[in-house]
Amino acid sequence: MSRIFIVPDVHLKPWMFSKATELIKKGEYDRVVFLGDLVDDWNQEKNLDLYRETFEAIYDFIGEFPDTLYCIGNHDISYVWQAFESGYSMFARDIVCEGMNRIRYMLPEENVAFIHRIDHTLFSHAGLTERFVRQHFGRGPKLEIDELLAQINNLDRDILWKDDSPLWARPQSQYEPQRLYPWDMYQVVGHSPVEKPQLDGKLLTLDTFSTFRNGTPIGDEKFVWVDTETGKFQYAE
Repeated sequence: MSRIFIVPDVHLKPWMFSKATELIKKGEYDRVVFLGDLVDDWNQEKNLDLYRETFEAIYDFIGEFPDTLYCIGNHDISYVWQAFESGYSMFARDIVCEGMNRIRYMLPEENVAFIHRIDHTLFSHAGLTERFVRQHFGRGPKLEIDELLAQINNLDRDILWKDDSPLWARPQSQYEPQRLYPWDMYQVVGHSPVEKPQLDGKLLTLDTFSTFRNGTPIGDEKFVWVDTETGKFQYAE
């Protein structure tokens, strides 16, 4: 079993890192995991100081916790791939690309990926679904999970910049729920804003710091610990 501290979608909230540091230092932990989307927020396209401040907070945090795992989010990789979407800032592109490069330099190479596995739990920005795996890896003999993840982590924009990918999937959607892959593992994701940590079967959604367009918080803005053997969470206090 591993006790994992989760930093969910940040979206230009540098204060999250000082709060996370305070909470982590109160107890024992095995790992810290970022769920991605470090950048972009409503009406902040020209607020370059906020982009810089956010990355400075991230660098300080990684300096404290150098074994952090980072799950790349769709907003983050959009700058590397020049894939335009809502919130993308042409003004901040150089800052974000430089920030992404520095994070890669500060962390071990294997700590920056689209999907990570710890014990019986997968961590990604949006989730790994059966539909995505079948579409891109077929219905034949199953790949061993670590080999599958290694191949997914090497996929490019043509495959990953799609609605059902681990960057964009919404398996918890009430309108079109999707089966997770593999069925016998837990998954922890961000990407879909929720009012509080939402556990649906073996899927835990933790995007609780995102806001409405007017800046009002959508969720409870609380950090959690995750148990990688049971998939259960506990509020960090």
